Amino acid sequence: MAGEFTLIDRYFKRPQQQAGTLLGPGDDCALIAPTPGCELAITTDMLVAGVHFLPDTDPARLGWKSLAVNLSDLAAMGALPRWVTLAGALPATLATVDQPWLEKFAEGLFACAAAYGVDLIGGDTTRGPLTLSITAIGEVEPGQALRRSGARVGDCIWISGRPGLASLGLACLQNRPETRALPETWRRLCIAALEKPRPRIELGRALRGIASAAIDVSDGLLADLGHLCAESSVAAALNLVQLPHLPKGEQYDADLRRIALECQLAGGDDYELCFTATGSQSQAIAAIAARLELPLWHIGEIIPAHGEELVTVYDPDLKPVEFARKGYDHFA
Repeated sequence: MAGEFTLIDRYFKRPQQQAGTLLGPGDDCALIAPTPGCELAITTDMLVAGVHFLPDTDPARLGWKSLAVNLSDLAAMGALPRWVTLAGALPATLATVDQPWLEKFAEGLFACAAAYGVDLIGGDTTRGPLTLSITAIGEVEPGQALRRSGARVGDCIWISGRPGLASLGLACLQNRPETRALPETWRRLCIAALEKPRPRIELGRALRGIASAAIDVSDGLLADLGHLCAESSVAAALNLVQLPHLPKGEQYDADLRRIALECQLAGGDDYELCFTATGSQSQAIAAIAARLELPLWHIGEIIPAHGEELVTVYDPDLKPVEFARKGYDHFA
């Protein structure tokens, strides 16, 4: 039976890549040297088996996702990822008998770390229900961080990628009847979006000085845009016809269209960036989309706050559309 420090040494100690990493795992603390003149952006996310991922999720994809969801928070601030720590509670079976699981998990984690240029500099392990908590540290130039509080009335609202794919992927894994009409290629795409999200680091960096506010979509577009509006003391008007669509030319039944729209607006786990900008920045945003080969969709406008409703969705006839679900809330 491998002990705690054996597990750390075997699976989570790797050569450090960052010039600013002075001391990584193995001592009481890590030592880092931030880039002079930069501010630090710090975030922590926790993934719990049965809540954030299915128990039979591929461990390599889970390793990737555990890190990617934290890097997405840095992307939303326009920060450059540099360092991460990992705290993991592991069932005895994973820490002793099923060590290939740990090997695959570490493989996925370090693949994501290499893709985005970060060092794992420390953390902790303990015995318990499978829980993974990562703290990510990034750098951003003074005054350049994107915040939730900068949206102003008249700003355009944008979203990257295709929100809703991840939630639709979960529906596929749950074998919901509505998803059975989805072509197999799109089933695979949706499941990959759920299990191996791509944090929009380059987009966040490119939006500095262009976006007025930003947030990453983890709990659903309506919910997270609502958080941005609350911080900015404004409201949002979204247009259904401007939302990203399923592939043109495909014919889908009403049930699939309904669940796809629900996933798009209220599903979580997208890790796309929702941001606002003045209309004068539209050409600059189009140039960013072309350079990154990433679709960016203008989906609505920021409007004055009116009552408690922060986000309203309008149909093509400009009539409000009600949705029972707004997004995911752990304690609702």
